[in-house]
Amino acid sequence: MARVVYVNGSYSSYGEACVHVEDRGFQFADGVYEVCEVKAGRLIDERRHIDRLHRSLSELRMKVPMGRAALGIVLRETVRRNRVRDGMVYLQVTRGVAKRDFAFPSDDTAPTLVCLARSGSPAAAEKRASAGIKVITTPDIRWRRPDIKTVGLLPQALARQAAYDAGAKEAWLVDDNGFVTEGASCNAWIITPENAIITRPAETGILRGITRTVVVDLLGKEGFELIERAFSVEEAKAAREAFNTSATGIVTPVIAIDGTPVGDGKPGPLALRLRQHFHNFAEQSPLRALLR
Repeated sequence: MARVVYVNGSYSSYGEACVHVEDRGFQFADGVYEVCEVKAGRLIDERRHIDRLHRSLSELRMKVPMGRAALGIVLRETVRRNRVRDGMVYLQVTRGVAKRDFAFPSDDTAPTLVCLARSGSPAAAEKRASAGIKVITTPDIRWRRPDIKTVGLLPQALARQAAYDAGAKEAWLVDDNGFVTEGASCNAWIITPENAIITRPAETGILRGITRTVVVDLLGKEGFELIERAFSVEEAKAAREAFNTSATGIVTPVIAIDGTPVGDGKPGPLALRLRQHFHNFAEQSPLRALLR
């Protein structure tokens, strides 16, 4: 089936969809995005993703392209037209089209809105999680506002490629003091030999992941104590368990860091438990009426 992409009010085929050559997202990475999981015909944590989109836009003094209800329609219609039952839907907003200049364009410049959806294989995702993944560590060379979910992802792309080149699936970024910030496209967690669950505080140094937020809620409701603090690479390598959280990976066990096995080198029981129960705590918005 041909894929369909939404661009500025129109639905086009994947091969024909385009934006202007002077779109500021293309020339300056002047844009933000969100990725929302689609599971069994439902949008996962739509409200939280749109909340974060609004925050990112506000931090960059960028216009909201349309109201929440309209955005919801675009998300659902894009999913419907692509017949996605399990997978993801991607939403991107840029400051719009203007003559190339570092300064912001005039206030009447319309933002650019793009939305696409893609199917995924739940079976393949579960197989990957049940096996666990390997990660490498690499210096965090991003700008100082990774709490804003911008499309300026070249440092993360370089880190992920370094991971692939090393036979791993993800890269954990490390600050100048030797502490893990987060992954190239995920939040990073460890469980110490003393069973302390640790992840870095979601301040301006990392992105406040939506999946991370749900896992924090899940841990609280299950009676687990969470410690939000920085942890070093050495501490991570000595951990009992490690895992990543993200919208597309949910909770993914980490079995090795820089070639060093984590724990017994197998997916940890708590990470697998969190993955199993995640969707019981996430918000789920129906799409079924549109998937007919």
